[in-house]
Amino acid sequence: MAELYALQEIADPLRELGATLVALSPQKPEHGLSIIEKNKLTFDILSDPANAYAAKLGIRFELPPELRAIYQSFGIDLPAFNGDDSWTLPMPARMVIDKHGIVRVTEVDPDYTVRPEPQKTLDDVRRIAG
Repeated sequence: MAELYALQEIADPLRELGATLVALSPQKPEHGLSIIEKNKLTFDILSDPANAYAAKLGIRFELPPELRAIYQSFGIDLPAFNGDDSWTLPMPARMVIDKHGIVRVTEVDPDYTVRPEPQKTLDDVRRIAG
């Protein structure tokens, strides 16, 4: 959740630069909407059913059985939240795409605890918009 708050902090500056901020999640749309409302986010969370788009980008991974057990022990029912039984998640990633649809910057890390820095994203957009 902390990463969403950090993204919220750059939402207005990005909008002022003419950029659109969206998050992509494998969660069912109603979960994304709930997160937006609960946290008063001003950007959209788009649903990626079964992590299909993440798979096309090469950033989807399947949780091994031992990690599934840990998730379940914490009461995290990934299949229920995501609406499929794939037990997959996307790697944390951020992309800056220009107005022509060209990907200009990508940040991806297979370690789910390492998240791209929102300020760097804002700086990248400023550089591209400049």
